[in-house]
Amino acid sequence: MLKGNYLKALTSRLRMKSADIGKKLDGSSPPSVFIGAWNYPNVYAGPMVAQEHGDTSMMDTPESWIPSHKTTEDILGYRLNLIRGKQEVKVTDAAKGSVLIEKLQDITLASNSIDSQVEFINQPRGLSLSDEHTTYGPSGDMQSFDIGNAKWDQSMQKAYYDTDLKAAEAVIELHSKGTPFSRIQKAFSTGSFGMEKKRRLVPTRWSITACDTILGNKMLEEVRQNEIIDHFEVREFRSLNNYYAVILLPTAWQYEWTEAFNHIMGNEEMVFSDYERNSGKKGYSTVGGCYYSCKMGVLETLAKEKKQAGAIILREATHGYIPLGVFNVRENVRNAMQQPGTEFNSFGDALHHISPNYQLPISRFVQTGPLTKENLKTKQTTLSV
Repeated sequence: MLKGNYLKALTSRLRMKSADIGKKLDGSSPPSVFIGAWNYPNVYAGPMVAQEHGDTSMMDTPESWIPSHKTTEDILGYRLNLIRGKQEVKVTDAAKGSVLIEKLQDITLASNSIDSQVEFINQPRGLSLSDEHTTYGPSGDMQSFDIGNAKWDQSMQKAYYDTDLKAAEAVIELHSKGTPFSRIQKAFSTGSFGMEKKRRLVPTRWSITACDTILGNKMLEEVRQNEIIDHFEVREFRSLNNYYAVILLPTAWQYEWTEAFNHIMGNEEMVFSDYERNSGKKGYSTVGGCYYSCKMGVLETLAKEKKQAGAIILREATHGYIPLGVFNVRENVRNAMQQPGTEFNSFGDALHHISPNYQLPISRFVQTGPLTKENLKTKQTTLSV
């Protein structure tokens, strides 16, 4: 079974209750927006608004959830109480002064939550769970939409007005200044960056992967210039019903992401993997956007530490896991990379160290991951699988 089919089956079984909302909504946007991908280049775009006024930023700042020990239930509570308004627009309208898109740009460039009023054609319904984008609550077509005054973040404002700056360069520059990834990605999705006539709306799911890829590629350029580490190293992290182990290898850059979904719906044991050698990867990953989120999270720290290494990441999601979006992977891997590393003399020793932390036998990861298997064969080890 393909990973996408498995996760669709998983989300279809989940029964959750989202916010109950009428046809009029008066509240605050965290700030947050959502751009759909269906029917591209005509897409449904609009704000995400909570039914409360004041500072609602925690509802759409994934970077803060794991450090502040938020649970899956906490995160779902935030996300299912965000109501999505939508209206059909052309992606090219970002370069033409569309009133709706200007309001959405106001939201994504803002430094704080924004008062928002939405009137819907019909009562918003449903919810969206996905491993590609963050969960949200009911959605509905908008009849009208207005926002209060927005105070823009100064760094974002500078990038917005620099119409000679390419969008990718804006993403890199803002990241270097410490702007949170989620803020950069949302502004990127509303066409707030780039050459003036080339600005486009980018569907939320695509914009997440685009920003991960832009930053990952930039960091890889830096990492390739660094000295290769002289040992094997493991960095680990556990949260939100996931365990992550990052194994750093004393090699030039190579990368493999292997993830297991173990007994989440019943007795299933699903393992998926994808990889790239030093020359890079062609085509979109078979495991989806998390491949690029994980890669960015590893390279970000290697670049800061001025090191080069290969990286094999083994993730296991266990009973109680719920797809919340690729932030789950990015932020867990980022947190794993911040942990003190444990050094080993061989790849087999590293696998022995992490093996007790998985419910599945470590052999399942070895069998599924080509680079894991290769490194186990080429390095001296006493591991029996």
